[in-house]
Amino acid sequence: MSSKRRLGLSPNIIFIGLISFLTDVSSELIFTLMPLFLANVVGAATVVIGLIEGVAESTASLLKLLSGWLSDKLGNRKHLAFVGYALSTLSKPFMLFAGAWGPIMAIRFADRVGKGIRAAPRDALVGDSADDDNRGKAYGFHKAMDTAGAALGLMLAAGIVFLTQRNVVNLQFDTYRWMIVIGIIPAFLSLVFFIFIKEPPRKPDGACDATPSSAEKRGLDKRFKVFVALLFLFTLGNSSDAFIVLRAQNLGNSVLLISIMLIMFNLVYALSSMPAGILSDRLGRKKVIIVGWIIYALVYLGFAAAGRDWMIWVLFAFYGFYYGMTQGVYRALVCDLVPEKHRGTAFGVYNGVVGMTLLPASLIAGWLWQSVSPAAPFYFGAALAGLSAIGLLLFVREP
Repeated sequence: MSSKRRLGLSPNIIFIGLISFLTDVSSELIFTLMPLFLANVVGAATVVIGLIEGVAESTASLLKLLSGWLSDKLGNRKHLAFVGYALSTLSKPFMLFAGAWGPIMAIRFADRVGKGIRAAPRDALVGDSADDDNRGKAYGFHKAMDTAGAALGLMLAAGIVFLTQRNVVNLQFDTYRWMIVIGIIPAFLSLVFFIFIKEPPRKPDGACDATPSSAEKRGLDKRFKVFVALLFLFTLGNSSDAFIVLRAQNLGNSVLLISIMLIMFNLVYALSSMPAGILSDRLGRKKVIIVGWIIYALVYLGFAAAGRDWMIWVLFAFYGFYYGMTQGVYRALVCDLVPEKHRGTAFGVYNGVVGMTLLPASLIAGWLWQSVSPAAPFYFGAALAGLSAIGLLLFVREP
């Protein structure tokens, strides 16, 4: 790898961060308020909204399994990642012509298929480009850039809402159209930075932090499989964040206020991601993840019990902190638990299991919302988070 570093990180990691930054500016502008567009303009029920998010994520997750394995076999992560980013970019302009939930579902599916193709090779490429002693920092930086882009995208969305409809509670069609038009631009710009990414040379039959004599023979370590099983349990109660947005509106917050809440959420997420990654390099991944899951459980209990609109502001801030504590650290732990030659496959399994679980999770949340109460999905998620934290403490040993 190149010795020219910024923030102690290789150029590859910096450029991958820039790609993720621009992609998230685009995605947040176009897709974050899509649940409100479906509910307020199209008139779709919450079960349909959950179905759209769940089917898109879960079906595309099969490609995460394939693309991760393929990147190991081909020895090339960069080209697969580019194809995935390009597909997502090319699907977004079609949102300008979608006026019913069926076409929107197809467009969202194409966008998530692109993510399914790129996610595992990109995550493995970050690991390939990082040193053993700063892996948490590298993944933390990537998530910080990813989330800073989301924050900027939401700031632009909030600005569009302010200029076009101010404090009107329901999202208006013309407002959402402007979000799509502006959101397309950074998506296409992100593809340019692939020119500067270089495929790192493979190390000879090494593992990340796993012992080659044991992990190499098994391919995927038993600890990795247990960790993925616990992530499945956790994710079953972690439905699409569309329900967080709907809960905020359910308590009387306008589209503009929800946009500002999401900006705050992403800023907290971005600011905490890299410190959490550095902390995991020093204290261990498991401790940081357990703290993150405990915070998540408390936040979901808060969303369930909240009776006033101001409470949502505090909960969104702590929800961002949960994300910052866990998302980059998950990936660093995956890399710790498997040999380098199986890293793409491992990230495919990790991303695939989490993604596929979103279908039942979103359908369960939609059913609980309509059949029990808007608070029910959050009580359910908090309970599974607590069980997952106990399981991680007892059954997963770090390298």
